[in-house]
Amino acid sequence: MANSVNTNLGALIALQNLNATNAELAATQTRINTGKKVANAKDNGAIWAIAQGQRADIGALGAVKSSLDRGVSAVDVSLAAGESISDLLLQLKEKALAATDSSLQSASRAALNEDFKAIRDQINVVASNAEFNGINLLDTGATGFEALANAAGTSTLTIGAEVLALGSTNVTVATTTTIGTSSQATAALALVNASIDSVSGALARLGTKAKALDTHRVFVGKLADALESGVGNLVDADLAKESAKLQSLQTKQQLGVQALGIANQSPQILLSLFQ
Repeated sequence: MANSVNTNLGALIALQNLNATNAELAATQTRINTGKKVANAKDNGAIWAIAQGQRADIGALGAVKSSLDRGVSAVDVSLAAGESISDLLLQLKEKALAATDSSLQSASRAALNEDFKAIRDQINVVASNAEFNGINLLDTGATGFEALANAAGTSTLTIGAEVLALGSTNVTVATTTTIGTSSQATAALALVNASIDSVSGALARLGTKAKALDTHRVFVGKLADALESGVGNLVDADLAKESAKLQSLQTKQQLGVQALGIANQSPQILLSLFQ
């Protein structure tokens, strides 16, 4: 090619190479600064879109876990209250059994009856206060609840109510049940025995549901962690590799600057032809 002061091809090539090195260096510095090889859609549109979809699922799983956490807490409160009611029924049995003794004096029977009524009424107090976040599984009119089970919201875990209030299916002892006479005590004892069995069954069912919620909550946590790891594999940069590349590009940049300086000196050499 002819020597020319108008067109310095060497300088153009050197500048192109230097610009390419600067662009690579800027990309590498961005990866080091953000810790990501795909920080936005411009870096890699397909990978970025996949990662965004996975991030949406991770966020949704966070909502699922929160729903399960509330469900577990509600069932735990119900179990604690149910165990208290079971203990109260055991005390009622003791009082009712003692009152079936026909030889009891009136004063003793009256005292037992007062104790029985006080313990009986406590059952409703416990059942009505077994509430967490507006959920009560034990009080009259309880309907249970549903906890989210997947990120799409298409699956739920249903926890049914186990009403343990007086006069319910599980606690057949009524609000008017007393042991004022031997015959009343006998009838009350039968109701208490039936209630103890029913309450035990209800607590067993609640315990099974609580375990199911706990198991699914652990699974959702592991699933979210796996998705998080998968997103990291897609978009996270290998910082050791990028650090080594940074050193290489910085050296290449310095050489490119020197090459451009040499190429810019070429037209001056032509002056020697006219001396």
